[in-house]
Amino acid sequence: MDVNNIRIYPDPMLRKISDPAQEVDDNIRALIKDMFRIMDEAGGIGLAAPQIGVPKRIITVSLNEKNFERLALIDPVIEHSSEATDVMEEGCLSIPGVNAVVERPSKVVVRGVARSGRLVEISASNLLARVLQHEIDHLNGVLFIDRLGMQEKKRVESDLMELVNQNSRILPASISDTEKLL
Repeated sequence: MDVNNIRIYPDPMLRKISDPAQEVDDNIRALIKDMFRIMDEAGGIGLAAPQIGVPKRIITVSLNEKNFERLALIDPVIEHSSEATDVMEEGCLSIPGVNAVVERPSKVVVRGVARSGRLVEISASNLLARVLQHEIDHLNGVLFIDRLGMQEKKRVESDLMELVNQNSRILPASISDTEKLL
């Protein structure tokens, strides 16, 4: 597997709800290793297994903030989201060339299983909270473009249509217009 395995919008895999991984075994650990390598090669800070065609609830995150470096979570769940929100520009390896402003809760508590098989709970804020939410959204078939306000949707509409046109061979026959894709 390499960076060419990243699924690009509007690939239907990006809209599927992923299956639980259920247990941490050598196959899951190998997948996580591949995900970190692909994420690094692509210059990303987060990657979800569905983005490389694996419908499992696994995410990887790599940030250089507050001594936080690399995290892999299996079957992650957002346990709590703050009412306070912040707004920040987001992009996605599966939606290349498109960046848009997204409002998200500024703090989250996420529970999941680490590579070691140990249950962990992470209290996150700022960029880490945002990346965790973005990647967990992928596991639920949700893309950051689904969270855009009307003005941002209109602003990126032509870029999204260009991706649709470039990748039309993978579109399901029933999808025919931009509104259904957004």
